[in-house]
Amino acid sequence: MSIHWPIIRSMLSSPRRVAVIDERRSYRSAEILVAALHVASAIARVSESRCVGVMVPTSGAFPIAALAGWILGRVVVPLNYLLKPEELAYVIGDCGCDTIVTATPLIDFMGYEPRVDHLLRLDRLSFSGVPEARWPAAADAQDLGVLLYTSGTSGRPKGVMLSHGNISSNMRQIVDWVDFGPSDTMLGVLPQFHSFGMTVLTLLPLWAGIRVIFAPRFVPGRIIKLLREHRPTVLVAIPSMYGALLQAKDAGPDDFASLRYVVSGGEPLPAAVFERFRERFGVTINEGYGLTETSPVTNWCRPGEWRPHSVGRPIPRVIQRIVDINTGRDLPPGKDGEVWIGGPNVMKGYYKLPEETARTLTPEGFLRTGDMGRFDDDGHLYITGRIKEMLIIAGENVFPREIEEVLNLHPAVKDSGVVGRADHLRGEIPVAFVELNEGAGFNEKELIAWCRGKLAGYKVPDQIRHLEALPRNPTGKVVRRELKALA
Repeated sequence: MSIHWPIIRSMLSSPRRVAVIDERRSYRSAEILVAALHVASAIARVSESRCVGVMVPTSGAFPIAALAGWILGRVVVPLNYLLKPEELAYVIGDCGCDTIVTATPLIDFMGYEPRVDHLLRLDRLSFSGVPEARWPAAADAQDLGVLLYTSGTSGRPKGVMLSHGNISSNMRQIVDWVDFGPSDTMLGVLPQFHSFGMTVLTLLPLWAGIRVIFAPRFVPGRIIKLLREHRPTVLVAIPSMYGALLQAKDAGPDDFASLRYVVSGGEPLPAAVFERFRERFGVTINEGYGLTETSPVTNWCRPGEWRPHSVGRPIPRVIQRIVDINTGRDLPPGKDGEVWIGGPNVMKGYYKLPEETARTLTPEGFLRTGDMGRFDDDGHLYITGRIKEMLIIAGENVFPREIEEVLNLHPAVKDSGVVGRADHLRGEIPVAFVELNEGAGFNEKELIAWCRGKLAGYKVPDQIRHLEALPRNPTGKVVRRELKALA
């Protein structure tokens, strides 16, 4: 079971179908396959390493470059071009790739060339004539297909080893759970160096015959224009993007009328964003859950199954347990514990980090996610927070998300982040940072009073500070270590 063969078969079944539309052009299925063979030929001429780096903006270039790597039997390493030079150098050195497939405009945007033996710039390659590469390599389900580096919000990035079987299983699991197919058009702006953008926005559409529209940058007005122009049936984004779409002054329900599925993932969706989106646009955002280590999707809330704050039920062939963090015993519905995940989409491990792998994967193959959650009686999962983010205030366990949800409901607040600060009396105290809606004024006393009316006293932030923008990583997640430094 490989990643590339099902995609190739799907594309060969409709070679003239427009499969991808990006900012520059549209691609028919056959054009993607032929271009991938040309890129594979170029890689084979210069590269000797097991891994090949792919560093391109969100576009049709990514599936072309990734397919080229798999055609040669290489391990594809999506590279985050937003990293600082020393961070990117670490990833390149760790994976050992000698070649990166990229493009000159992106290198110009970065302002420097990564230090690697070979930079293959797509805009300088010839795509004429007959490519030298012909027949795609076979791949076993256990063969390493992708080395995907975590975003590193809590330290240096770790290389997550995803096999061909991991990713191909996840695509099958999603299609078995959700009725996606050739009649759908998907729109998204997720970075393809992130697991959500790579699997859900890029590989899944090609595998299932879905037309996909890539936007390289998130600009609310541009997304509204694409919705009007292409009338997609599926929109894929992260919570901060949905929050920003609420700021688009000329957007209305008609712009979202073609959508039958609006998907949010990557981080928890604030209840305030969900409610405001539904009130303004008449659209229900369906939340999902997953991790880089699970290829990534494990839960998906299907239309008609939505429940407040739930990320949905497990998709087919995913096994989930809620485990007591002290005893390791399984907990019944309604009880909070650590979420453990098993299934064919769970990673092989962390690259060159056997001790970290042993801490994260149980001997039975379950992934210790580090997320706290609970099931309801019908098997819907609710994520309540991260174990490492949990605050212990006067002996009570408090998760920042609970405080953030309350703050985000205030009309002035666009988004918030909560961290702990050491306190000699209570152990820790919560400190909140807020990003305000356009035109809103900051009033700390009012926000503290708002929290006091909705939270137990020990959960009320001791201090609330205003930031023009919360610090985020390239995938939109709030970087809590930067907030911690400010607290």
